[in-house]
Amino acid sequence: MASLNGSPASPAALQALALTNYGHFTTMRVEDGGVRGLALHLDRLVTDCRAVFGAELDPEWVRECVRGEAGGGRAGAFMVRVTVFDPGLDLTAPDRAGRPGVLVTTRPAAGSAGRPLPPLRVQRLAFCRDAPSVKHVALFGQLRLRRAARLAGFDDVLFTGADGTVSEGCTWNAGFVDEAGAVVWPEAEVLPGTTMRLLRAAGGGHATAAMTDVRLRSMRAAFATSTGFGVRALAAVDDIAFHTDDPAIGALRESYAAVPLDRL
Repeated sequence: MASLNGSPASPAALQALALTNYGHFTTMRVEDGGVRGLALHLDRLVTDCRAVFGAELDPEWVRECVRGEAGGGRAGAFMVRVTVFDPGLDLTAPDRAGRPGVLVTTRPAAGSAGRPLPPLRVQRLAFCRDAPSVKHVALFGQLRLRRAARLAGFDDVLFTGADGTVSEGCTWNAGFVDEAGAVVWPEAEVLPGTTMRLLRAAGGGHATAAMTDVRLRSMRAAFATSTGFGVRALAAVDDIAFHTDDPAIGALRESYAAVPLDRL
């Protein structure tokens, strides 16, 4: 199901999004009517709407649209994606875009709080997202390299800059655990994911550092964070193996699970 501004989305509107591919979004996991970090998701939409469309977005209107599509006392966990785009955007005059609509779609959630998804083996490939601080809908470059990594026998891709330092995963943030057990996040231009922000706010002693190949090889554990799966261990980055049962990763999972759900 898909709704646009609280009403069923028309094929013409969805076609406009597919053909222009201009807009931004956030994805949240709804569990029994609540969302971890709901305010962060709404703030992201408001901030990105200014950056992408130069327009103000009412967060309460967004919340109402989400309730209409994902409310009704729906039990269990599922994913909600809120995409903001202009159905009337003209490819020849994108400067006229400024009447963005709110598209809400849902899909099943992967995994569960009690059963973490299996660890990932990832391949480093050089890539920098356009406007990395904006969660925009232009995913071609990311998915092209995810496909390349999977064709090479890996589960996913981990991006690096031109100098080889690690930045972020295809659709997730990357974190590491050093020999002392401290959590280290890459010092790079990345999309500040909601899960990463919640973990950094909840835990003390987190650090950032340029994740060069030498530093990466000194880490004892690595993990991915995403609203979709929370905290997921990385088994390996290229030929570098990590401990997937490291207690620091377990502590991060517990910290994330303890974040209270905000009611929609």
